[in-house]
Amino acid sequence: MPDPSLVKEIKRAVSIPVIARARAGHFVEAQILEAIDVDYIDEGEVLGPADEHNHINKHNFRTPFICGCRDLGEALRRVREGAAMIRAQGDVAGGNIASTVRSVRAVMGEIRVLSNMDEDEVFGFAKRIGAPYDLLAQAKQVGRLPVVQFAAGGIATPADAALVMQLGCDGVFVGSEIFDCPDPYKRVRAIVQAVRHYTDPHVLAEASSGLEEQMAGLSLMREQIENQTA
Repeated sequence: MPDPSLVKEIKRAVSIPVIARARAGHFVEAQILEAIDVDYIDEGEVLGPADEHNHINKHNFRTPFICGCRDLGEALRRVREGAAMIRAQGDVAGGNIASTVRSVRAVMGEIRVLSNMDEDEVFGFAKRIGAPYDLLAQAKQVGRLPVVQFAAGGIATPADAALVMQLGCDGVFVGSEIFDCPDPYKRVRAIVQAVRHYTDPHVLAEASSGLEEQMAGLSLMREQIENQTA
């Protein structure tokens, strides 16, 4: 959890919503963050869990929660606990978008499978992926998650943002590494344009033009390179 005095200082300085992280399962950290009026609480896996077996009961809070997932079952379990927004988990620290794409494709792929199922098959599928049946039936009916789905991790360019949007996300979170580039405002503005016009390659080409250190957010782990060259 961040220093509460820092959160208050940030809220005084900006007019946009402020998100603060609490460790998974640490409901007291969430109580503190709600008391200082953050706009969203991110029950983050990045910080490491405070409780290895239980997540926060988010129905006990007025402040909306954001939770991460790697597949449809995990996403719907977090929604059952009260999450108002789902974040497809990626490699937040490593700057590699591949793990984010993997999570987004896993969720959307299982939703496509679900959409083609008979009603009788949904019960078995719910058991198999560990998802609440009523929420799974709702996802089948609407063809998507019952809450907003964002993507986070390794999204550093307009093309990255458009990629996850075309895969089915409702929006993106960009990492703090974006502020390491020479002109953060220009890059953020370009990513916003990409999200608004994610199906228009002409707008995407314009948004991607003139960005310095365009490849900064792209990385491959050494073992991945060795596996590809072996």
